[in-house]
Amino acid sequence: MDIYIGLGSNLDAPKQQLLTAFNTLAQHPDMRLVDTSSLYTSLPMGPQDQPDYVNAVACLQSKLDPLMLLRALQDIEWQQGRVRKDERWGARTLDLDILLYGQQVIKSPELIVPHYGMQDREFVVHPLMEIAPELQLPDGQALADVAHRCPKMGLRVLCPRAEVWQFVTESV
Repeated sequence: MDIYIGLGSNLDAPKQQLLTAFNTLAQHPDMRLVDTSSLYTSLPMGPQDQPDYVNAVACLQSKLDPLMLLRALQDIEWQQGRVRKDERWGARTLDLDILLYGQQVIKSPELIVPHYGMQDREFVVHPLMEIAPELQLPDGQALADVAHRCPKMGLRVLCPRAEVWQFVTESV
């Protein structure tokens, strides 16, 4: 089963934060990194008095259940210096979000999957489209249709997918 993870950072060398996170996912004993998108730069959501973000999407496979996977991702965030604050949409060293866990729909106090708002976020939809253009979302919508309705709003490729994958495979 394919699991899609959104990655984002806008502090402490964001490009390197994402590349390090990809390596950590690739080396994690309970995960297998299947694919990565390009790295993209995007404008911040919410407060604009913060640096632009670097975003990407990863496809992985794991035998961890969704809540255990969430905890593993939060541990990776913590290892890379993430400090959780009450501020929503604030600057951060690393944000790892479970976007999709196969075709499961999960609504618990700890986790909502598909990730809320993902269909309106260009920095999620377009990187996801890059690695899963044929994807059907759990609600039956084709990702391609969602991407067609989601404007890119200044989203730019920072590091092409082939370079990201080369970095990951050479570092593992």
